[in-house]
Amino acid sequence: MYLAKVIGTVVATQKDASLKGVKLLVIQPVDSSGKANGSPVVASDTIGAGAGDTVFCAKSKDGAMPLPDPNAPSDAGIIGIVDYAYSKS
Repeated sequence: MYLAKVIGTVVATQKDASLKGVKLLVIQPVDSSGKANGSPVVASDTIGAGAGDTVFCAKSKDGAMPLPDPNAPSDAGIIGIVDYAYSKS
């Protein structure tokens, strides 16, 4: 599981039938301070995240578990939206 920031949306004229109706978003993995950490990826979204949201993501099979078809070909999935960050400084 990792943190990421939603930086865009994907418009697909054709996609696998098991992904029909599933929103695809471009996410930028970030570290705990919000700094970019790696390359952007496309993630499936079933929870209603939007541009600018910080989200929890899962890779591989775990990322596809919230989808209507858990066997759908999804390499990453958004599994939670961060409401606020608490820092014990």
